[in-house]
Amino acid sequence: MDRDRVLANLGIAIEAVLANRVRSVLTALGIIFGVAAVIAMLAIGNGAQQEILEQIKLVGVNNIIIEPIIEQTEENLAEEDSDAKEKKKFSPGLTLADKESIIKTIPGIQKVSPEILLETYIIKNGIRRSAKLVGVEPSYFDIFNFELAEGKMFNRIQLEKGEAVCIIGKSIKAKFFPSENPIGKMIKCGSNWLKVIGVLDERFISESSINKLGIRDYNMDVYTPLQTVLVRYKNRAMLTEEMIRGANKGSSGMFFFGGGGSSEEEEPQQAVNYHQLDRLVVQVAETEKLNPTADVIVRMLERKHNEVVDYEIEIPELLLKQQQRTNDIFSYVLGAIAGISLIVGGIGIMNIMLASVLERIKEIGLRLSIGAKKNDIVNQFMFESMMISVSGGFIGIVLGVFMALAVSKFADIPTVISFGSILISFGVATAIGLVFGIAPARKAALQDPITSLRYE
Repeated sequence: MDRDRVLANLGIAIEAVLANRVRSVLTALGIIFGVAAVIAMLAIGNGAQQEILEQIKLVGVNNIIIEPIIEQTEENLAEEDSDAKEKKKFSPGLTLADKESIIKTIPGIQKVSPEILLETYIIKNGIRRSAKLVGVEPSYFDIFNFELAEGKMFNRIQLEKGEAVCIIGKSIKAKFFPSENPIGKMIKCGSNWLKVIGVLDERFISESSINKLGIRDYNMDVYTPLQTVLVRYKNRAMLTEEMIRGANKGSSGMFFFGGGGSSEEEEPQQAVNYHQLDRLVVQVAETEKLNPTADVIVRMLERKHNEVVDYEIEIPELLLKQQQRTNDIFSYVLGAIAGISLIVGGIGIMNIMLASVLERIKEIGLRLSIGAKKNDIVNQFMFESMMISVSGGFIGIVLGVFMALAVSKFADIPTVISFGSILISFGVATAIGLVFGIAPARKAALQDPITSLRYE
């Protein structure tokens, strides 16, 4: 019996909502846009978070990155007293000796990866393409989460003797070995022929990650043992006669290429990279020790480089996590604003339903006079309120998904639509319809039947 009464009240509520379609749609607008805003904002926040997690994966976890600084000298031409000029101290630059010192003296270090990066070209079957040759050790692939798709890693003999072997990126394979297995084949990289022993798994990198992190497309790199680069290509730590002459002439800690002559106005000298390494990545065991370890590295390098600051240190993970916290705060603010719009929508439902009670006093009095109970009246108006909010929630979900996809396509902002955000927004919309429908329903149920029938 109770079930029949509930179904009857539901039918009456459906008839009332359909009889006033325009008013029902206008009443639901607050819920529609509120739900859509919540879904779109959470999708943008989730997209930003996922992008940051991908960037952290690209730069590695708990890494401290040390990179050399190559600067030009600056002199005060108005200075007459040459003895007053402060002579720059000599620095050996960033070298493998720095790597060994870090490993031996600093506790809590998991891995250290030295790198040398050379701009070169690849030639095979009449095709020439610019590429980057990266001299690394196996720790490089562990730190940056690279995996081999084919072949194998450098072995101890290849690393120690600097053998002419390489591991290529996926795009290199697709370009130079489109229809054959590259393992065991030769490829000319710069002035040397290298034997391909492995192919890296493809690494997907977005344009925003490349721009924000200053990283390159790893799929187009050729990786070879660090010792191979030092022996067969270039070792900047080896002093040449020309570099010694330039150092004596300039009396500085940096080597320069400059023309001779004794003219009063000389051409500005061009700084040359004297660092043996182009990057040194230190992986720390615990995130909490990143800053203290970086401070120790700074003091150690300052001593080894004779107080010449020709390097810079950064901790990309901490920077990205700070950016993530900022994005989270931004998402919370946007979510709160969208939530306020849901509450405003609920207030709109309550106002319209209260007005509807006044319009339908005679209908309420008639139902009460022919045997309807107060609970029936409450159920009827509660059903109407919840129908408006639930239908508005469904429309809002569709609109929110469309908005998220539109933002991703036209604004080039990554978005991730989660089932949780849809469930939360729809649940909030339903709850708002229930909460804000109570007052109109109670007011309708408390109407006096006789007074209601006489109401004009």
